[in-house]
Amino acid sequence: MKAVWARGLRGTLGVWMLGLTGLVLGLTAQAEPAVPEAPSASSPSGMRLESTPRIAVISAFAPELVLLHKAVREPRQYQVNGVTFTTGSLQGHPVLLFLSGISMVNATMNTQLALDRFNVSHILFSGIAGGVNPELRIGDVNVPERWGQHLEVLMARETAPGTYERPADKETMQVPGFGMLLHRAVRVVSEVRSRPEPQFWFPADPGLLALARGVQDVTLQPCDQDKVCLREQPRLVVGGTGLSGTAFVDNAQYRKHLAEVFQANVVDMESAACAMVAQANRVPFLAFRSVSDLAGGGPGANEMNTFLNIAAENSARVLMAFLERWR
Repeated sequence: MKAVWARGLRGTLGVWMLGLTGLVLGLTAQAEPAVPEAPSASSPSGMRLESTPRIAVISAFAPELVLLHKAVREPRQYQVNGVTFTTGSLQGHPVLLFLSGISMVNATMNTQLALDRFNVSHILFSGIAGGVNPELRIGDVNVPERWGQHLEVLMARETAPGTYERPADKETMQVPGFGMLLHRAVRVVSEVRSRPEPQFWFPADPGLLALARGVQDVTLQPCDQDKVCLREQPRLVVGGTGLSGTAFVDNAQYRKHLAEVFQANVVDMESAACAMVAQANRVPFLAFRSVSDLAGGGPGANEMNTFLNIAAENSARVLMAFLERWR
């Protein structure tokens, strides 16, 4: 009898609680009208937000994307995992603009997110970089033919003051290290590789690179809107190598090391990560990087904050000219 009474009480309480819950939900709905939700990234039915093939145009942080955002026709925005993706048309091409975020990890994560949620046909990166090659000047734009990750390293054991043990493995490259930092290749897996294989250089797409070599009619800016000016007219340099890593480089000795060991032109914190993601997904990649500072090689304090706007605009101008020629 007690069991029957208890079941009846639980049933009555359950009905009462359901009624109260319905009342609360009804009041909440009246107070805050429902907003249609975008397809969830975790929902199998919402993996792609649209099907239009688009060129992904990426920058690391907001100042690099200002000019390109202003030029987009018929923009439409999507929010995915806190990242704003803008679709539209740029120089007659369907594009997808977004910020990778600063750093190798952010660039990897958000480039792959774009590939998962949109129909990306090509990847272009536009941004600033530290100049490593002494022949490059602030404001110059470089379009490297390959990218490497200079801070994929082994921190070697010190066997005597200033002497470091070099392990015998195929990932550690046979190039001079920087103190205890010994450069290594990344172990890469893909659909066409049954086993992880070491790879240091990630090439730009040959077709896109050849197209960039034909861009000659772009005018680069020596001054910004605040009348900050360069001493010499900036230039476009296509070719050479670029490096990316997890640290902002502002050290004259390390800059010299990167120039001598890798014959690098520029150094940044995202491009090699995007190039690696592009390779894994078999999507053509090319990066435009304008020199905003000398990575510690200048006579005074780092120049990035002074020449950021000039460098960002010049990179965007070259990308726009590239898209115009492509059309």
